Amino acid sequence: MTGFKLSASLEEHEDDVRGVAFPHPKLVLSASRDATVRVWKLVEQEPPRYDCSISSHGSSFVNAIAYAPPIKGYPDGLIVSGGKDSIIEVREPGREPDRDAEALLLGHAHNVCALDVSADGKYIVSGSWDNSARVWGVGKWECDALLEGHQGSVWAVLAYDQDTIITGCADQSIRIFSPTGKFLHTIKGSSDVVRALCRLPANHPSGADFASAGNDGIIRLWKLDGKQVGELHGHESFVYSLASLPSGELVSSGEDRTVRIWRGSECIQTITHPAISVWAVAACPENGDIVSGASDKKVRVFSQAKERQAAPEVVQAFEDSVKSSSIPKQQVGDVQKERLPGPEFLQQKSGTKEGQVVMIKEDDGSVGAYQWSQGAQSWASVGTVVDAVGSSGKKTDYLGKDYDYVFDVDIEDGKPPLKLPYNLSQNPYEAATKFIQDNELPMTYLDQVANFITANTQGATLGQTSQGPAASDPLGTESRYRPGESSSNAPATTLPPSRPKILPQTTYLSIKTANLRTIRKKIGELNGQLREEGHDDAVLSDAQLATLEQMIKPLEQCLARSATAGTDKQLEDGVQLVTEILSTWPAGQLLPALDLLRLLAAATPSLATYRSNDGRTFLDILVESKVFEDPDRPNNIMLAVRAFSNLFETSEGRDFADREFDIIHTLVEGSADRSNRNLTIAVTTLCVNYAVLFTSDTYPSGQRLMDRSQVLLAHLTNIARSTVDSEAVYRDLVAVGTLLGLGEEVHMTAKIDHGLLEVLERVEKAVKEPRIKSVVGEIRGMVAR
Repeated sequence: MTGFKLSASLEEHEDDVRGVAFPHPKLVLSASRDATVRVWKLVEQEPPRYDCSISSHGSSFVNAIAYAPPIKGYPDGLIVSGGKDSIIEVREPGREPDRDAEALLLGHAHNVCALDVSADGKYIVSGSWDNSARVWGVGKWECDALLEGHQGSVWAVLAYDQDTIITGCADQSIRIFSPTGKFLHTIKGSSDVVRALCRLPANHPSGADFASAGNDGIIRLWKLDGKQVGELHGHESFVYSLASLPSGELVSSGEDRTVRIWRGSECIQTITHPAISVWAVAACPENGDIVSGASDKKVRVFSQAKERQAAPEVVQAFEDSVKSSSIPKQQVGDVQKERLPGPEFLQQKSGTKEGQVVMIKEDDGSVGAYQWSQGAQSWASVGTVVDAVGSSGKKTDYLGKDYDYVFDVDIEDGKPPLKLPYNLSQNPYEAATKFIQDNELPMTYLDQVANFITANTQGATLGQTSQGPAASDPLGTESRYRPGESSSNAPATTLPPSRPKILPQTTYLSIKTANLRTIRKKIGELNGQLREEGHDDAVLSDAQLATLEQMIKPLEQCLARSATAGTDKQLEDGVQLVTEILSTWPAGQLLPALDLLRLLAAATPSLATYRSNDGRTFLDILVESKVFEDPDRPNNIMLAVRAFSNLFETSEGRDFADREFDIIHTLVEGSADRSNRNLTIAVTTLCVNYAVLFTSDTYPSGQRLMDRSQVLLAHLTNIARSTVDSEAVYRDLVAVGTLLGLGEEVHMTAKIDHGLLEVLERVEKAVKEPRIKSVVGEIRGMVAR
C-alpha cells in the first residue's frame, strides 16, 4: 500500500468539527460546534461517496462523540455525544433527531469534553470541565462511579480495559482508576495540559500500553504502572487527538494543521490540512482508514488503499487547497526573507525527516512554506507565509517566552491586572482556556476571554470565517467561540470583575441561534412523509413550500441584526404558515415548526399581532395543538416555552406576554419536567423576562403587579427546591433577585410564604459555583435590609 490519500471530503457541518468516530468501513460519525451530530453512511465504493443525515440537533455546540458497539437490545450500536450543555445524549444510529433519545445522562455541571466506551460496550466514560470524570452503565443509564481528585478540566478519558480507566487532565496529570471509581495512582511527567489518550496495540515496538499528548506538542508513551518508555516529537503546537491503527501505527492531530502517522518512534507521513486546527482523528478498526475533523467545518476520510481513494481530481483539489492556504508569519517564527533560499533549494536538498518544513523565497518575493514527504521523497507546498493583520511583528517577552501580545486584563478593582500572553499562531479558545486555568478564574469567563483576544488582535488569527450567532444570550447558554470571528461587542480592554453585581437583571433574554437550512429541510421531509401516508389535509402545497423558502432569508437577516424588521410581508406569511402547520400536523412532527415559531417570536411583531380568520391568536392555536399536554415530547414543550421568551424582543410581543400572563404561566407551570435540563432552562429564562418586565419603570404598579410577582415567586422557589442544574438554578435566582427589587412587601412574602432563606441554603449546598454563591449573597443582602 502507498501512503494515505484523501478518500472523501464530507461537507455539511456549518462550524468546527470537534469530534469524529469511525466504527466500521461504512459508517463515520461527527460532532460539531454547529450543535449537530451527523451520521455519514458509505453509499458508493469507487469513488467513495457518503450520504449524510443528522442524528441529533441541540442548542449548543457538541464537541465529544463515541460509538458503543452492538450489544443485546442495540443491534446497531449507540451514538454517544456530549458538549456545552453538559448533557450526554445516547441515541441509536437510525433514530430520527426529532424522536426522543435512548437516554440523556445528567450529572456533569459543565461542558462535556471527552467520551469513550469500553470495548465490550458495557460502560461509558465521560470527562468534563467540572474537574470530574464519570462512569455510566449502558442500559441502566445511571452514573455508576464518580472519578474525582482532578485539579482541572478532564480533557481526555480512555476505557482501557474492563479493569482500568485512564484520565488526562488540565493539571498536567494522568490518573488511573477502576471502573468502580477506585483511584489507583497518578502518572506525572507531562509538562502541560493533557489533551488526548490512546490505547496502543500489544505489538507496539516501544512496549508501551498507552499514549498521551497535549499542549506541549509531545506524544508520550507509557506503561500502565507510570513508566515512560518513549516520546514522539514532530508536532509544532497543541496535539488534540490520538488514534491507533490496526496495523500498529499511531495517528495524531493538532493545532499545527496536520495529521501525522507514526510507526514506532518515527513519523512516516504528515497530512497537512487547509485549516488552523485539526481537532480530532479516528481510525477504522477493520480497514485502517482514518477520519479527521477540522476548523474548516469539514470531515475528511483518508485511505492507503487505492480502490478507496478519491478520484484524482478530488485529491488534487485537496492538495491545491493546502498549497493556497495562508500561514500566519507568527506560526513559523522569525522569517528573515533576505536570508531565505530560493526555489532551487527544493531541487538540490532533501529533507531530513518526515514533516520537516522549510521557508522558500519565491521568485515573486513572497515566502512559501514547503513540507518534506519521506514517502514521496519530495517537497510539497503547504501554504504562503503572510503578515497577520494587527501585529507589529515585534515580540514581547513574558516569563522567558516571546509572544505577539501580552495583554493586561483587569479582573478586580484595586488589584494588579493579570497577564494574558497570546501568539497569533494560537487558537483564541485554547489561549483563553489556559489563561482561566492558570489564574483559577471561573470557566464562565471562557467566551468573554476568547472574544476579548479576537477583538484586540483585530481578527488576526487566520482561518475560516463563519457567520456569527444571530444574537448571544447574556447568561451564556447560547454563546460560543468561533475561530476567526471578531465580535463587535467584545470587551475592548477589560473583563468584568470576578464578582460583578448581578442584580437586578434589566435586559431581556432570548435564544435565537438556529440552523434555518436544517429546519427548512426537515419540514420538507416531514411534508413528504405526510403525503406518502395519505394525510392530504395536512400536506403543504407547492405555494406554501415556496412561502417557507422565501421567509428564510429575511428571517436570517432579522436575527443577524438582533433587531426586528417591522411587519415584513414574507415574515407575516411565515407566521400564517407556521400556525397552519401547528393546526394540522401530528404532534410527533411539530418540532421544526415550533423551532420556526421560536425564531419568528424574536424576529417580528407579526406573531404577537397575528389573528386567524376566526380571531384566534397563535397562543390559542398552540393550546389547541396540545403541545403542553404531551409530556412524552418535552422538546416540543421546550421550544414553545422558548417562543414565549422570545416574545419579549418586541414591544408588541411584550404586550402580548403581559396580557396573556395567566394562560402562559399556567401552561408552563403545568408542564414542567424538572428532570429535563433544557426545558427547565427555557422556563427559568421566561421567568427572568417576566421579572424584568414587572420591574421596568413603565410597568404599572398596583395589586395586579403584586399578585403576579407572588405567582412568579412561588413558581421560582419551587423550581429552586428541586433543580440542581447550575444554569437553571442561576437563571432562577436572577429572576428571584430581580423581583425582590419591587420592595419590602415582596421581601416579606418571599421569606415567610415561600421559604426563600431555606431555598438559598439548599441551593448553596447543592450547586457549588462562584456565580451561584455571588447571586445568593446579593439576594441575602437585599432581604436583610
